[in-house]
Amino acid sequence: MSGRIPRLLKYVSVLAVPVLIAGGAAGAAHGQGTTGAQPFGVLDQVGWSTQNGGTTGGGSASATTVTSASALTSALGSTSAAVIRVSGTISCSGMLRVRSNKTIVGNSGATIAGCGLNVNGDRNVIIRNLNFRNWNDDAINVQESATNIWIDHNSFSNGYDGAVDVKRGSDFVTVSWNRVFSHDKSMLLGHSDDNGSQDRGHLRVTYHHNYFDGSTQRHPRVRFGNPVHVYNNYYRSNSGYGVASTEGAGVLVEANSFEGVSDPFHLGEGDSGPGTLVARNNLLVNSGSGQTGGSVASIPYSYTPDAASNVKSLVTANAGAGKISI
Repeated sequence: MSGRIPRLLKYVSVLAVPVLIAGGAAGAAHGQGTTGAQPFGVLDQVGWSTQNGGTTGGGSASATTVTSASALTSALGSTSAAVIRVSGTISCSGMLRVRSNKTIVGNSGATIAGCGLNVNGDRNVIIRNLNFRNWNDDAINVQESATNIWIDHNSFSNGYDGAVDVKRGSDFVTVSWNRVFSHDKSMLLGHSDDNGSQDRGHLRVTYHHNYFDGSTQRHPRVRFGNPVHVYNNYYRSNSGYGVASTEGAGVLVEANSFEGVSDPFHLGEGDSGPGTLVARNNLLVNSGSGQTGGSVASIPYSYTPDAASNVKSLVTANAGAGKISI
């Protein structure tokens, strides 16, 4: 927590689930501080996932602990609201479908190895505190008009394709406090240049306080979505590029810290035409100057960015699995 603004807490009711809303500096969103361990109904979300009715996951459902691929697959596929605790290392392959109204949360050290989670047209899903490694497709895939998804405090390494991909008309997503390392293709937003009819007016995602730790590219690579909000992330030695805005997307790149990144942000990528990109209050250390152009739609939710000079210390200390008590 940056300490610049006092953290104000109040109880409200969302879909009959008690929810604790954190006000003040964005740095409070990592779940540290005076509140201690966070019960499942306590959400400290910021960003697009708070819109469109909000994201509560499994809400107040009793938690079920799973320790095997078969148990995890069954729990994820239930049509009932559920809180699913992952314990130990679950080895699997392919993509496991996640149905609506689910909270998937890792116990200490919980790992999903070899497979990924697929939110395919469903809504209201929270994924937190998990280690993903060696996935053979995507680690987390959000697609086919899935809405209200919060992906928070996970770690991703050594996968085949995207760590977190959002595509095919999906919307109202927040990706926060995650760490990506030893991996190439981090976060894709919009899967192809010819899918504009499904994607325009959607793909609204917030990426904040993520740690792109030597990962190569797509931090994120954006098509069509506007506004996409990329703020308070720490980029360290990314050999490809940081953020790319393409195919008419509008991306606000705000108060991030780039260190050792020769290409922090740009317009267009590969065969994809340019989008627009507004950059403000970023810290560029031993990095390129970036490319900007055009305007971006306004951000509709309340937030208070941390100063870019504080982002490195905040994010390296608090991003990734194992940094919150759940």
